[in-house]
Amino acid sequence: MKKILFLATVGLSLMLSSCKSEFEKIRTGGDVDRIYEKAFAYYEAEDYQKAQALFEIIISSYRGKKEAEEIYFKYAYTYYKLEQYILAAYYFKNFATTYGTSDLRQEAEFMSAYSNYQLSPSFRLDQQYTDQAIEGFQLFVNTYPNSERVEQCNKLIDAMRAKLELKAFEAAKLYFNLREYQAAIQTFENVLKDFPDTQNAEEIEYMAIRSAYLLANNSFVEKQKERFEDAVERAEEFLSRYTDSRFGDEVAKMYEDSKEQLKALDNVRYQDESARVRS
Repeated sequence: MKKILFLATVGLSLMLSSCKSEFEKIRTGGDVDRIYEKAFAYYEAEDYQKAQALFEIIISSYRGKKEAEEIYFKYAYTYYKLEQYILAAYYFKNFATTYGTSDLRQEAEFMSAYSNYQLSPSFRLDQQYTDQAIEGFQLFVNTYPNSERVEQCNKLIDAMRAKLELKAFEAAKLYFNLREYQAAIQTFENVLKDFPDTQNAEEIEYMAIRSAYLLANNSFVEKQKERFEDAVERAEEFLSRYTDSRFGDEVAKMYEDSKEQLKALDNVRYQDESARVRS
């Protein structure tokens, strides 16, 4: 039994060694036509690592020839298939630039953007690739408005913009939680400006009012009048726009308290002025 297992192991090792030797023999043999043939064979067999290695060898040999276009296109795809998305995005984009009249250009431009989409991380992380993907998909839609991929591009753009919106909203809430109310107000306003179609406008405006109200409450006396007036103005606009808001009662309380604070400030100022006149 042990002898049988040993022979089986040796046989498997020899078989694997033979396969590896075949690839190495092709890779180092210098026969461009043979490398070309096997590169596509490996690609069709979904052995993208070997296909990529062989395509890399022959790209320069076929430069300027009709075969170069397909070689470069498949070469770019090997990076995508191997989930090397940064390089995939680069090579697809480079293909589209190099082969501007190719029938494959449209797919290459889509795949360049889609590779960046695959790199788009959680909203909590840097969104460089998200921005690049949105830019790429938008360019694709503008360039190929009749493409069957336009609907898909628009859906992906919407999904990534929602991620960017969430990141911005969470940043504003972080400022609020840190009691950096002025920064919170500005950031909430930027969310509304950058994402005018947001479904969270009501909550964002409510949070901006809370920030304005708490900023006024925590300000030096000389700045309170201006800031309570701002809170009153924001609350009035909110209550007028969202008549049935779930935040309505709380906004109304902040509105009434801000008006009371303004009355108190006016009384203090009147008393101070009267005291100065009497003196």
